[in-house]
Amino acid sequence: MNEVLVSMNPAAQTSAATPVGKRVSSIPLWAKLAYTAFVTVLVPYYLKTYGPTNFLYFCDVALLMTVAAMWLESPLLASMPTVGILLPQMFWCLDFLVTIIGHPITGMTAYMFDENLSLFARGLSFFHFWLPLLLVWLVWRLGYDRRALVRWTLLTWVLQVVCFFGMPAPPAPADDPNLPVNINYVYGFNESVPQAWMPPGTFLTLMMIGLPMLVFLPTHLILRRVFGGKQEVVSSE
Repeated sequence: MNEVLVSMNPAAQTSAATPVGKRVSSIPLWAKLAYTAFVTVLVPYYLKTYGPTNFLYFCDVALLMTVAAMWLESPLLASMPTVGILLPQMFWCLDFLVTIIGHPITGMTAYMFDENLSLFARGLSFFHFWLPLLLVWLVWRLGYDRRALVRWTLLTWVLQVVCFFGMPAPPAPADDPNLPVNINYVYGFNESVPQAWMPPGTFLTLMMIGLPMLVFLPTHLILRRVFGGKQEVVSSE
């Protein structure tokens, strides 16, 4: 059984076959260059269009972290965004696909079909569709690092506090409609108005508890079971 686990994991297989002291890259150079080129185009466009606070979104943090994960070939840096955005972004993918056939679930991807937005802008935003797939591939290549759950949770708590106390609530101002508001949904699930179900601080607290318990933890358990950790697989030979 242990031999099967090693053979199914490219990172473990490479480690088993590579002489001590010699490191073989797990991520092809073309993949690193292609992804970096995409991010190099996206970042200045987003900075100009939406401003720097746009990069406080979990998905944008994951986008940037993946650059480091690919070049450093770090299981931890690949595992953290995978734990954090895999389930939410797969829901984005589902909403996008069913919107194509005219049956949107939430309307969260309606902007992808807005002809008032350029194809270039929508093409950049399409990273929401393929990034979770890329992250799964990276974890498959590098191995899953179980520390990702705690590390990503702590990171999101910092981001949520910053967005709640330092970033604007919805709606976006009329003179700057592209200004990111309600970043990471700290003010509710509506981009037009803050939630009014409960005190704002209570909602933030529930979000900080709910995301790790309902989103990050299930993803962590699945990834750990399917991919395991690189060190775990190798050491079980």
